Amino acid sequence: MAVVSNGTTLIDNGALDAGVSTGSLILLSTQTASSSANISFTSGIDSTYDSYVFKFIDIHPQNFSKLTFNGSTDGGSNYNVTKTTTSFRAYHAEADNDSTLAYWVDGDLAQSTSFQMVNDAIGNGSDESLSGTLQIFNPSSTTFVKHFIGRTNNYYNNSGAQYSQEFYLGGYFNTTSAINAVQFKMDSGNIDDGIIKMYGVK
Repeated sequence: MAVVSNGTTLIDNGALDAGVSTGSLILLSTQTASSSANISFTSGIDSTYDSYVFKFIDIHPQNFSKLTFNGSTDGGSNYNVTKTTTSFRAYHAEADNDSTLAYWVDGDLAQSTSFQMVNDAIGNGSDESLSGTLQIFNPSSTTFVKHFIGRTNNYYNNSGAQYSQEFYLGGYFNTTSAINAVQFKMDSGNIDDGIIKMYGVK
């Protein structure tokens, strides 16, 4: 078996495995922050696509803070869906004198309606930012809970010690109602700058 550059799996004779999807990302919406209290996607999340991918590009906060998200079942009137999640993180200092890879209990929620973080912390220095992805699966299902996975990386300056921080997230919206809107915000202050793109997976 082999895997080509776009992730497609091939069987041993080089032919495409018939059971593998060759789907592509369809850009549905792009929003750019400018001292924004939040970024909300209130349209385009429906049964058209089986999953939706959000891409974070150079998210820069007003304050030292975390980027968070929540879902809505009422088109964005409320962002308070119950979630259970798990997370782990890795970091490594530029000076090569500090590193870790560990489960992170502070990044978890257990049957909570609170906003879920997608990173440990982003500094607000002029060159600090976060990039990464969040994918939500089958948000329009009225049978199953709605799983999501996320991965982000950010540059973090901690009192002069510079770090690369990687954050891994998994969980589910514990509802059989359709998720039809998603909101992102910092846990403190505004999103000063950055882009969030929403794609449907075809």
